Amino acid sequence: MAFASTTTPPASKGANIGIWVAQALGAGLFLMSGVMKTMTPIPELSAMMPWAGEYSATFVRFIGVIDIAGGLGLLLPALTRIKPRLTVIAAAACVLLQILAICFHAMRGEFEVLPSNAVYIALALIVLWGRGRKAPIAPRT
Repeated sequence: MAFASTTTPPASKGANIGIWVAQALGAGLFLMSGVMKTMTPIPELSAMMPWAGEYSATFVRFIGVIDIAGGLGLLLPALTRIKPRLTVIAAAACVLLQILAICFHAMRGEFEVLPSNAVYIALALIVLWGRGRKAPIAPRT
């Protein structure tokens, strides 16, 4: 008696490369954003991001640390193959973060920022789907 296989076929090389590109781009964007929010003096940062001057420096720096954690999470677990499932969790958290950012900016009338949030979400969704379903990374043995 033959049973249908419940495992998914391995992803093509092209799909895997595409997912790695999305991971690298997403990580780069989140890391750059996080470093900017944690290292740039608040007066300079508020010239680029008006909201940064309207909230406490602690809040702005905290958001920067979250961005850095998201960027590292999109890449490092899969790259090192140490608990690679954390990449999927980080991607889901990055999607949630950007949904909250869209709500925040929309409430403030900062609609010009929303396309960049959409890019962040798209990259995180590719990683979420890719490493969760299409081409999961096996942990080190």
